[in-house]
Amino acid sequence: MDQQAKGQVIPVQNKIWTRDFLFIWIANFFVFLGFQMTLPTIPLFVKELGGSDQMVGMIVGIFTFSALLIRPYAGHALESKGRGFVYMVGLGIFVIAVGAYAFTASMFLLIIIRMVQGIGWGFSTTAGGTIATDLIPPKRRGEGMGYFGLSGNIALAFGPALGLTLAGILPFSWLFLICAAFGFIALLFSAKIHYVAVEQSPHKTKSMRFDIFEKTALQPSILLFFITVAFGGIATFLPLHAMEQNVSGIQLYFLVFAIFIMVSRTFAGKLYDRKGHRYIFLPGALLIFISMLLLSWLPNTTSMLVAAGLFGLGFGGVQPALQAWAVDRAPNNRKGMANATFFSSFDLGVGIGAIGFGQVASFFSYSTIYIASAVSIVASMIIYVFLVLKMKEK
Repeated sequence: MDQQAKGQVIPVQNKIWTRDFLFIWIANFFVFLGFQMTLPTIPLFVKELGGSDQMVGMIVGIFTFSALLIRPYAGHALESKGRGFVYMVGLGIFVIAVGAYAFTASMFLLIIIRMVQGIGWGFSTTAGGTIATDLIPPKRRGEGMGYFGLSGNIALAFGPALGLTLAGILPFSWLFLICAAFGFIALLFSAKIHYVAVEQSPHKTKSMRFDIFEKTALQPSILLFFITVAFGGIATFLPLHAMEQNVSGIQLYFLVFAIFIMVSRTFAGKLYDRKGHRYIFLPGALLIFISMLLLSWLPNTTSMLVAAGLFGLGFGGVQPALQAWAVDRAPNNRKGMANATFFSSFDLGVGIGAIGFGQVASFFSYSTIYIASAVSIVASMIIYVFLVLKMKEK
């Protein structure tokens, strides 16, 4: 591995949209497009194989917990092996795993492949976020992470709808091969990014090799956990909930959600850079809370799309603000570990939401999932108020 492939990228002056930032943006778009196409279709695939609601939750949860377990190692590898190595290995694993779905006919094999895909996802997303962080000038980090997040949001706008549409006209095997092809395009763009040597800390010790999180990133990561519990319920069970309620237009939900995320990120990042997270988190969390109540009710398509817009506005502001908060306070040689901690919290929330809500759906109803999600959002708001009061005392 040469010096470039082992390193991190360096921001150029105060410019965000450099050649390398554009390439990581495009790569992130394509890997997220492949992933988002599987998000609403994997539950349908599990049902086709004869799986229950509990099995749907377990399949989603296994994926996220697999990514969760690998992220601490990915964070260390980003500092020792280099950004490019970790990113390309992760993308390669992702492509192989998603392509393997095309040849899967048993639940056991599906579980194994989901675990492998989770490993690739954990490596690639931790590395991708860290590479973007390296490229963005520190004084414009909130704005830059908002722009970077748009790549995933645009994929979210088209991915679920495209996946559901293709699942209706093509066999699942063809759908998964198309998803793998998008991941391969991301791999091609990742090979074009220029990398240089990772900054090494003179205070680094051997004991740091065995830590599993970056403590400066814990507060925003805990808040993200409670937010993404709700995301796990939406991503896993909303298509099934809409079918049960005889509500059409589930493809439009993901499109509206993504559009409003993009709207939110046009101003939320700049607001974070000027004012900080205190002007973003509580308003954003309140919008998500209202969205969960609407999904629990879900009388018609209009209410579903309003919920999508509210969730998009709230999540589009909260998620990049929390990520910028997590990375800003980390030492330069721990930026990768800070991103690993942040995304681990994301995975943990989605995984617990998917598995826990699978049990909720089997004993109660799909609507109960979103009441529980609203409670999780309230918990995040209470914790945030406590943290802010604690910061003021300090």
